[in-house]
Amino acid sequence: MAITGMTTFLWFDDQALEAATFYADLFGGKVGNVSRYQSDAQQPKGAVLTVDFELFGRPFSALNGGPLFQHSEAISFQVHVETQEDVDCYWDAIVADGGAEGNCGWCKDRWGVSWQIIPHALGAALSNPDPAAAQRAFEAMMQMRKIVIAELA
Repeated sequence: MAITGMTTFLWFDDQALEAATFYADLFGGKVGNVSRYQSDAQQPKGAVLTVDFELFGRPFSALNGGPLFQHSEAISFQVHVETQEDVDCYWDAIVADGGAEGNCGWCKDRWGVSWQIIPHALGAALSNPDPAAAQRAFEAMMQMRKIVIAELA
């Protein structure tokens, strides 16, 4: 028995193509195959069934499966970035148009998918060998929504 790969599969009500296109555009990925419902299905014939897309060199699929299942914070995508400009760019795009801010770098997009936009500086600050500095960074992070690198010191 051989495993040939693994794909993250996301369930949407009926916005799979819209979400996949948004993610691919935002993160420099690409949308691939789009399959469509055939007759006698839970969606009208010709409606989008699944969308294959790629982010960061990894495969994803999005399904239009109806409203039965919703996204939750139990699964999130952590995006590692370098600069405050990067944090601002991705955070602002994700929370725009119906997304939501969370705490400590977490946010949700308009479809309810959870993301963490995390600058490398946060990990460095939290693992500072000086316990007092690490504690200050932790306390600062706990007060933030979007991570502000300058406030971690």
